[in-house]
Amino acid sequence: MRRRGSDFRRPVRRRIPNVFWLTLCGSVILLFIVLLSRENQRPSSRSVYSKRFNRHEKVIEGLNITEEMLSPDSVTRQLNDQISLAKAFLVIAKESNNLQFAWELSAQIRNSQILLSNAALRRTPLTTSESETAIRDMALLLFQAQQLHYDSATMIMRLKAKIQGLEEQMNSITEKSSKYGQIAAEEVPKSLYCLGVRLTSEWFKNSNLQRKLKENRQTALKLKDNSLYHFCVFSDNILATSVVVNSTALNSKNPEKVVFHLVTDEVNHAAMRAWFTMNSFAGVTVDVQKIEDFSWLNASYVPVLKQLQDSDTRSYYFSGSGGDNRTPIKFRNPKYLSMLNHLRFYIPEVFPALKKVVFLDDDVVVQKDLSDLFSLDLNGNVNGAVETCMETFHRYHKYLNYSHPLIREHFDPDACGWAFGMNVFDLVEWRRRNVTGIYHYWQEKNVDRTLWKLGTLPPGLLTFYGLTEPLNPSWHVLGLGYTNVDPKLIETGAVLHFNGNSKPWLKIGMEKYKPIWDKYVDYGHPLLQQCNVH
Repeated sequence: MRRRGSDFRRPVRRRIPNVFWLTLCGSVILLFIVLLSRENQRPSSRSVYSKRFNRHEKVIEGLNITEEMLSPDSVTRQLNDQISLAKAFLVIAKESNNLQFAWELSAQIRNSQILLSNAALRRTPLTTSESETAIRDMALLLFQAQQLHYDSATMIMRLKAKIQGLEEQMNSITEKSSKYGQIAAEEVPKSLYCLGVRLTSEWFKNSNLQRKLKENRQTALKLKDNSLYHFCVFSDNILATSVVVNSTALNSKNPEKVVFHLVTDEVNHAAMRAWFTMNSFAGVTVDVQKIEDFSWLNASYVPVLKQLQDSDTRSYYFSGSGGDNRTPIKFRNPKYLSMLNHLRFYIPEVFPALKKVVFLDDDVVVQKDLSDLFSLDLNGNVNGAVETCMETFHRYHKYLNYSHPLIREHFDPDACGWAFGMNVFDLVEWRRRNVTGIYHYWQEKNVDRTLWKLGTLPPGLLTFYGLTEPLNPSWHVLGLGYTNVDPKLIETGAVLHFNGNSKPWLKIGMEKYKPIWDKYVDYGHPLLQQCNVH
């Protein structure tokens, strides 16, 4: 068969490759995905923008600013910035005694503030034309301030100097306040001095008082009867001691079973005996002794008395000079070396026939029956006391010098502190463990005052370490002489302690707590009225 000529042949169909079709389909799908993703992103970006806008609105509302103030061309913001800077320069100008320039700054600040105030009242933004003069005048003053070296560096230096000067003044005032407060706390009010003098005179001229005391033979028997409730107070303050006895008697369920052992010094002995002989306290037995009658209290036995013979110790406590030539005022109070204050460490010797006593400070008020204290189980310990370590500053490290190896080796710095003022002492256990000997040991080790510096509490913490039984906090509420106390604690407390400088019988006493103490003072008593005790 013959083949057709080239002119009569069919044209050949060219096939499009498969790769082309695959590429085209992929491009279309990719374009569709991109368009879809863009549509999804639009609402999210709008939500982000709306969130930012809402947050922006809240900030504007919280800062009390307007849209006009946020504008880059805001006249109001420019004026406010100028006023803030001018006020800072005004302080420096006054300190530099440039009063004329300070007056000009003050006047221009007032003018700018008036412009802002008027604009706020009419609720329309400030225009450039009405504020142009004020901005220009303020700018000239601020430039002048810079020429006077009222720049930031100078301002900071001067403010630092001012702060340093104020700190020095504050330290000086604080020291004076502490000194005068200590003096006020140590003073004997004229009314109490008068009371002591009149009672002493009454004791020696009124033979009936002395006869009445001698004829009361039942007192001697009760003083050694361990079935009764024995309390001891060591004080030279007649009125304060009277409040302790009176408040205990009035709140006791069985006052006839209460025995008070009072120890004072020779100066106040006659007055104290006169007061407690001429007044009755609901049947409570009261015995008054003087510390000078305890012949065993001498320098050969008592470390404190031995230390008083040392010239350095006398100089430290009484002259206000020491190794650093500047003894803190609180350390110069001679009461911390008074044997009436240290007699608490010799209670078994003072009362050899007794087995258990409750020790009370003379600045407490008793408002509950305390008879349950005598049936408490101290679990073999010597001292029953309320702990005061609810705060960190009432732990052992607050009172003792833990840089000293003796303290560091024997005592836990985080051990819980406790309070003197209301303590239950088991005298049988005290004698068995020779607690007074422990006190002597630590007192002799502190002859150079390197273990502790102040008071009877630090040696008490050392002496009764491991020998103290914690009592329920309601038995002894502290702080009424220096701080605010929770009213609920005062209401439920058995013994309220006016520890601190603000004693209730002083003018510096805390007024809101004085009625608690005044309740147990008979201000109608003739002697109190004669001495103007009120």
